[in-house]
Amino acid sequence: MVEEFQQDAISRCMVTWITMTLGHIKCWQGQKALQLFQQMQQESVQPNSATFLGVLNTCASIVALEEGRCVHEQIIQSGCECDVFVRNSLVDMYAKCGSMEDAWRVFNKMSSREVVT
Repeated sequence: MVEEFQQDAISRCMVTWITMTLGHIKCWQGQKALQLFQQMQQESVQPNSATFLGVLNTCASIVALEEGRCVHEQIIQSGCECDVFVRNSLVDMYAKCGSMEDAWRVFNKMSSREVVT
């Protein structure tokens, strides 16, 4: 019972962090969203694919290449790199940040490509 309560509390905590981060992204507060994303991880809350999609979109919209590269490393570590939406967002982020070499690198590593890709 205690274990279930702890797991439920962790899930609610994660949802709250992700909601706040994505809220800032939707309000075009990119720098604040990136700060929250970093703070979330400092408090040991692991992002999911939806969070990575939003953060990659933010990096692309504010042309934050170095932050995008850091997020890419986190995506690899989390195992979310196989998600087709995440891969497409990585290509998009790198291209919008002006790093076509990185965009091509991600594109060429894809085992399958969809029309969007």
